[in-house]
Amino acid sequence: MSELLKVPTMAEFMVQGKQPEVLFWVGCAGSFDDRAKKITKAFVKILNKANVEFAVLGTEESCTGDPAKRAGNEFLFQMQAMTNIEVLNAYEIKKIVTACPHCYNTLKNEYPELGGTYEVVHHTELLKSLVDSGRLTIEGGQFKGKKITFHDPCYLGRANNVYEAPRELIQKLDIELVEMKRCKSDGLCCGAGGAQMFKEPEKGTKDINVERTEDAIKVNPDIIATGCPFCNTMMTDGIKATNKEAEIKVLDIAELIANAQDL
Repeated sequence: MSELLKVPTMAEFMVQGKQPEVLFWVGCAGSFDDRAKKITKAFVKILNKANVEFAVLGTEESCTGDPAKRAGNEFLFQMQAMTNIEVLNAYEIKKIVTACPHCYNTLKNEYPELGGTYEVVHHTELLKSLVDSGRLTIEGGQFKGKKITFHDPCYLGRANNVYEAPRELIQKLDIELVEMKRCKSDGLCCGAGGAQMFKEPEKGTKDINVERTEDAIKVNPDIIATGCPFCNTMMTDGIKATNKEAEIKVLDIAELIANAQDL
């Protein structure tokens, strides 16, 4: 990867008197978590390749408030949300894309009642639209012939009915998509939703992420694909717990596409 990534900020667009096609909401995980930063970079490489005029808020972006709301702190959520809505509305943002289903769900479904109404898409939906319009071509590359299973993030699937976009992208990679027994609307949570990511699990017989990883192992995949940084962490931990690190990789859809294109 020799060329530099182009990641303009909204402030830079404002100075030029221009509006981007879409605002990329990076999210806390995508900004600060070392594993999730790789997903952010992969997605930006694809946007650059497809010549999408996008912008980020940079230091003007703060947490959507999802963890606070799920943990029951409505007051903190509304404070965080209003701060973001003021920034977004000041820039007259119309369309937002994010690689985090938690941000996606909050921006799309919780912000309108607080005065923040935007068209919000998940990164798999945007990538699918780029493929459909011919702006992005996907080939199998290094993944040709591999077996991949897709884990449905709760806030993408059950909460917002986005099941097909990620699967259609996977199938464009000339690979074999194998479904877990519990998938789509019957999918099992990885265990990180509802602010559970930030605490140890309650006492029980098995961690939920290990249970979900075992679902995936049963179909013998080479790769577990996800569309969420939290799911990625939980499934990676599950792979470590089941000693399958040598055989199975956990990758985001954006990483699959970027790696297949050698971006």
